[in-house]
Amino acid sequence: MSAKAEKAVLGKGKIEQIITDFDAESLKAPFLLRCGAFLIDYILLVSVPTISLLLGRFSGYDGAKLLNNPMNNVSWLIMILLALTNFVILPMFSGQSLGKMFTGLRIVNTDGTFAGFTHILRRNVFGYLITLCTGFLGFLLSAFNAKGRALHDIIGGTVVIYGNKVPKAIKN
Repeated sequence: MSAKAEKAVLGKGKIEQIITDFDAESLKAPFLLRCGAFLIDYILLVSVPTISLLLGRFSGYDGAKLLNNPMNNVSWLIMILLALTNFVILPMFSGQSLGKMFTGLRIVNTDGTFAGFTHILRRNVFGYLITLCTGFLGFLLSAFNAKGRALHDIIGGTVVIYGNKVPKAIKN
């Protein structure tokens, strides 16, 4: 890997690590690993309403009553909140969704720095919507792109790297 970390002293004794000589090609996440992370995220989200429907069926609901029972409505609300947490809130703070945590992937800016609020918002909200509208062809772009960037990565100015350790800042 050609990425190197250098320390920069900020005000009040804080030290930040800056990645220099960042090369997205050498750190890019493999396409199949990205697919695995997406599959984990998808399974986590879909399992909530699926379990609710199964529980409703075992409780004696069927047909229209199964879809209109309060447990089903609550499960869809939980799924929406979980999706918001998994795709927007978690990546803003850690650079990872749950699927990326399990697979050791991380979302960073193209220069290797931490992807902040605006980059994650552009990537995971607007970029995912456009990727969805293209029938996930925007995601397939990462398989053929030399830097491993999908359409939502290009829109957000980010890259997904294969690295599960966060550099720790050393205090003097």
